This record gives sequence, C-alpha cells and structure tokens, in this order.
Amino acid sequence: MGMTITEKILARAAGRSRVSAGETVWVNADILMTHDVCGPGTIGVFYEQFGRHAKVWDPDKVVIIPDHYIFTADQKAHRNVDILRQFVREQGIRYYYDPDFLHGEGMPTPYRDPTKTSYKGVCHIALPEEGHTRPGEVLFGTDSHTCTAGAFGEFATGIGNTEAGFVLGTGKLWLKVPPTMRFVFEGTLPDWLMAKDLILAVIGDIGCDGATYRAMEFAGEGVFSLNIEERMTLCNMVIEAGGKNGVIAPDEKTLEYVRSRNRSGKPFEPVFNDADANFVYEKVFDVRRLEPVVAKPHSPDNRALVSEVKGTPLDRAYIGSCTGGKLTDFRAAARILHGRTVRIDTFIVPATTEIEAALKTEKYNGQTLEEIFLAAGARLGSASCAACLGGPSDTFGRLNAPLTCISATNRNFPGRMGHKDARVFLASPLTVAASAVAGCITDPRDFLC
Repeated sequence: MGMTITEKILARAAGRSRVSAGETVWVNADILMTHDVCGPGTIGVFYEQFGRHAKVWDPDKVVIIPDHYIFTADQKAHRNVDILRQFVREQGIRYYYDPDFLHGEGMPTPYRDPTKTSYKGVCHIALPEEGHTRPGEVLFGTDSHTCTAGAFGEFATGIGNTEAGFVLGTGKLWLKVPPTMRFVFEGTLPDWLMAKDLILAVIGDIGCDGATYRAMEFAGEGVFSLNIEERMTLCNMVIEAGGKNGVIAPDEKTLEYVRSRNRSGKPFEPVFNDADANFVYEKVFDVRRLEPVVAKPHSPDNRALVSEVKGTPLDRAYIGSCTGGKLTDFRAAARILHGRTVRIDTFIVPATTEIEAALKTEKYNGQTLEEIFLAAGARLGSASCAACLGGPSDTFGRLNAPLTCISATNRNFPGRMGHKDARVFLASPLTVAASAVAGCITDPRDFLC
C-alpha cells in the first residue's frame, strides 16, 4: 500500500523508506519555532535538561518570534521577551524577530547586522514570509496553530514546552505517524465564500474532536483555486477539530511563493500522495452548494449558516490574527467596507508588518485599504496577535466587558478574546465586514450580490 503526503514526509525525516499510520518514529526537525508565550518555558526546560551552558542543536534552524504580548505595559510580558533576547544572544540565533531588538547585538560577526530591526508579527504568517516554510519539511512550533504551514506541503504541528526543549537540544522528536482524513472541495468557489467558510463547515461536520491525532488533507478544485493565504486559513484551523496537522499538496502556486521567499536558498523536495495511499476518512463537498457560515459561542464546531442567525445584535467586529489578518482577508473586507460606515466598534489588526505596510499601498477602487478602513470608521492596530488570545488588559481590541463580537479569528471559547462572559461568533472577513456595517450578523451576499 502507498503512503500519504504526511507519511512520506515523516518517513524521509525518520531516514526510512516508508512508515505507516500508528507507528512511532524518531523524526528530525527542519525548523523549531517558539514565541514569547512558550519560549521562556521551552528555554527553561532546555537548560534544565542539557545544562546551563548547553548549545542548541542548530542555531540556524531555530526561529523565535515574539508576537502575543509585545504591545503592552505589562511587566511580566516584558520579562518574557527579555528572556528570549538573552537566549538569542547566548545561542547566536540568526532568526529572531522583535520590534525593539537591535539584531545581532552582542553576537559574533556572522550574525551581526546593527542596521536591521526585524520585527514581523504573528509567527504563523511571519514564518512563510521570511522563508521558513518549505514543501517536504518538518516544522515544530510551541503553538497549536503551527499547523498553518501545512499549506506549503510540509508536516507542521504544535508541540509543548517539554518537547520543544528536547528538540532544542537534539534536533529530533519521538512521535506517532497520524492517519490521514481527506476533504475534497469540488467546483468553483463563489466570490462570497472564503476559506474560513470551508473550514468552519468541516469542523461543524466532524466536531472539535473529529480529527483527534489525525492529519487533515485538503484537495479538489475549490482548494487549488485558492491563493496561498487562503490555503493557510484552511490548515490553520485543523487544530480546532483536534487534528495533528493539516496539509495541502504543493502546486505551482506553492512553489512560486516558496521560491520567492526562500532567502536561505535551502533546497527542498515536494512529496505527493501515492495513487494507492490509504485515507481513513474522505468527504467531498460541492462548494457551489455551500453558504456563508459562522461558529456560534462557545465552540468552533457550533456551526450555523449566516442565514440562520442573521440579525443577531453585535457590539464589536474584529478582523485580524493568523487566521484573518492576511492581505487576502483585508482585500475581502475592503470590498464590503468601501464607501460604507461601520455601526459598531470595528478593529483591523494586520498579522505582520509586511501586511501592515501593504495596507498603505494596496488599492481597491482608487483608495488604499487603510484609507477605506479609516473612512469606514474602523480602528487599526499594530501587527501582532492582539486580542485573539485576550492578553493583558491593555491589549488592543481586547474584550474587557461581556460584549458580543463577530471575529475573523479561530477560537471562541469563553475568555478567549478577553472577558469570560463575552460571546464570540467566528466568521469569514467578508461576513465580519458585512456585519460591522449592519451592526448585526449579516450575510455578505446582501452587499455583494
């Protein structure tokens, strides 16, 4: 029997000709990513287990990106970032992205670039922008949404601090090969649907535990017609169904993006399913029959069609995060917000500084996206995770009261965006923008059709 994409990647990383679902193997890591939430704990485990003067297995394969708690006056959050900076100096980590860090300060000459400040933003979007995601590779990260990078045809999954500390010291991890579930989207996507609608439909079907420790592969015309950013949205939310990883076979769009960003020039080799690969589950969707979807409070699998909850009053709208803060997401929102005014507090938070800069230059109907959002009455935040994780009380856009919010983020558990009694509906940027204009949950087709 043949192998799936996930099985082939893990077989290669294990130095074996083949592996099967359910086997446990030692896997070599190509990249380990950590950030300001889990980085200090990971560093603590590393030094505790390998010694205070130990060196990481490969400083050029470690990527550190503070992104969750960076724009705050909270001193505990500052302490987390200070720990990262000290570790970067001690270990000579080349790839560190921080708003206030003079890159290479106190480091050996090969790493020193005193003219460069390298802050990027949300780790899951910064990783591909900076060329750290390549087909056929293994990416581990101390964040559950590391699975986003499966959009590039690689095995990408979130791990805990203890596992990450071990990877820092050895460059490898002991893991079980997941079986693969396959979701095929046939047909041409209507212009009022987005990848967020597709993944919410999947999670609504199988539930938050429906893919526990399984790979979720996405295929079909409806998927391959999507650009890379929309494919990232699909893979980003597999963890909301319990998935170990998400994956999409690389095509020319993937390769074009990766080649243009692969600054290190590291070679890579895509892998694909064998014709007789085994899938433990397969479901086919006709995208022409799908409608805009929301996830009602307080779970991503609490699915409803927008038409079923249309008119639900809202206090706030939020477009941002690794799921909804990409340039494609803001282009979509601009289609709705151009020439209109929002009726509720609306927050626009780009995922990275590259996207933030693009809002000032990218145009729709003669206006830049930033001009459109400001004219509509929205508030713009700096590139970061911002309110998606709640964060300290001064976090931009955080829900500090029991409000009802519609959000382009990925989780709506109690307290996820701040106040434990807030009600959060998850939706596509199109649906969020339409709802911001109407002041209640609204179908984007009301503005686009």
